[in-house]
Amino acid sequence: MHRRPPGTYVEVATTDERFKAFVPAPLPPEPAIAWSPTLRRCFDDALMALGRLDALSAHLPNAALLLYSFIRKEAVLSSQIEGTQSSLADLLLYEIDEQPGVPVEDAREVSRCVAALEQGLKSLRGGLPLSMRLLCGMHKVLMSHPGGRGKTPGEVRRSQVWIGGTRPGNAAFVPPPVNALADCLKLFEQFLNDVPEPTPPLIKAALAHVQFETIHPFLDGNGRLGRLLIVLQLVADGVLRAPMLYPSLYFKTHRALYYDLLNAVRLHGDWERWLDFFAEGVQVSASQATGTANALLALVNTDRDRIASLGRAVPSAIAVHQAMQKQPLATSAALVKATRLTPATVNKSLAHLERLGIVAELTNRQRDRVFSYRRYVDELTAELESTP
Repeated sequence: MHRRPPGTYVEVATTDERFKAFVPAPLPPEPAIAWSPTLRRCFDDALMALGRLDALSAHLPNAALLLYSFIRKEAVLSSQIEGTQSSLADLLLYEIDEQPGVPVEDAREVSRCVAALEQGLKSLRGGLPLSMRLLCGMHKVLMSHPGGRGKTPGEVRRSQVWIGGTRPGNAAFVPPPVNALADCLKLFEQFLNDVPEPTPPLIKAALAHVQFETIHPFLDGNGRLGRLLIVLQLVADGVLRAPMLYPSLYFKTHRALYYDLLNAVRLHGDWERWLDFFAEGVQVSASQATGTANALLALVNTDRDRIASLGRAVPSAIAVHQAMQKQPLATSAALVKATRLTPATVNKSLAHLERLGIVAELTNRQRDRVFSYRRYVDELTAELESTP
């Protein structure tokens, strides 16, 4: 179904040229979404998959440890969509002050994406509603690097941006002009907070993602923040207790279609195809996260049973094993800090875990050795390595 473009084009004149910028209409869309039985079923399936993931995260004994890794998966995937080359292993190495296999700035950029999501979660838990204030706080963290100084970290843009092309006049898409931003963002913020009427959370997340990307409120970082917003919205609305979902895996796998469907909404008002894609992406992503969580839980339980054979060394080996579920690439010094065991005890525990084939030493160094919880890392990264 094609409806009128969900917004208006306004003419903008600069000293160099005239061009048209797109100002999106407020959400929800009008005319209303055409809910076919197939589309409704897609959202029902997505909600069921989210429910299974949330129930799993509520009952897992190591849910907090999984959350640490899953947040990093989303940051890696979302950053890869924007062209960053860092892998999850690169990020984990960077976080323990080791040299990643890519330029350090790539890993640092992903690390800032993690920090931005954590900042958003902290703000939510502190009672701040989803708002531009919250998103500006995340943007400030995301852009907190020397190259971000010219991107006005934490501030809504005060100049025109465009997507594709070399200038607004030949761009593929031109977001709203600066003088329209305040109204666009006010209405967007109201929609996020169910004003004037509530929208079901998963539908809200789907619509809000497109609207945020269309408004493009910042000079840089809009794509990553827009994808983080999906998970934050689901947490804020109580669909997920914790941000265990990493939808950027699906978006990266289908990157060309992802961008085509965002454009189809702006050009033709084709919300239905976007909603179908989004619901399928959430369902697939939630099922993948549930499968990975179950596989990791099974691995951890198997390894704990093997550790039980160590006799008096069991308590310290279990402590190191648990620390490596949060930090599956770690130095002995990092494990000393995490476990509060002595260096000698940590090193003895690592020797036991190496002998059992649970961890492997990666560096062949005498000091500052790096250890990997090998199969745990393999499970975490398997999906990432299979995406184009």
